[in-house]
Amino acid sequence: MLKENIKAIRKSKGLSQEELAIKLNVVRQTISKWEQGLSVPDSEMLVSISEVLETPVSTLLGENISEFKVDDLKAISEKLEIINLQLLQRNNVRRKIIHLILISLCAIIVTIFISLFLLNSPYFNWDYNNPENAVLGVAFHSFEWLFIRIVPIIFIILIFGIILTRKKA
Repeated sequence: MLKENIKAIRKSKGLSQEELAIKLNVVRQTISKWEQGLSVPDSEMLVSISEVLETPVSTLLGENISEFKVDDLKAISEKLEIINLQLLQRNNVRRKIIHLILISLCAIIVTIFISLFLLNSPYFNWDYNNPENAVLGVAFHSFEWLFIRIVPIIFIILIFGIILTRKKA
């Protein structure tokens, strides 16, 4: 049912498979597979298709609104509720993952700052006449210089990201 509806609505809107693919940011072969019934779009893509084709998701799924009875409307609303819950769950998982990554990066930055503070810049005591110590000293000094000057800005951005991705009550 879905495959015929996508094809019929696409054609009624005067769109080729290529044009629809461009609007959905997929390849033409994906549209072809949907229309042949070889694959089906996920719930997010189904919503995108309905927006591009200016057609309700329920119509894409094969239900005609003009023929609905009260029970049919309940069934469609339940399907849409399930789709919305799936989208919400997927977005929550993504938000949690990003939030944990940002917290981890902040912890790593704080750990490196503490390490640099506790090490008290040991490269000042190195004998730079020894080529190996000179290379290590310059490398360590370069790292420390970049870290001290650039990472505070990154740290502030990470904190801002943590605030934005925290769970909202």
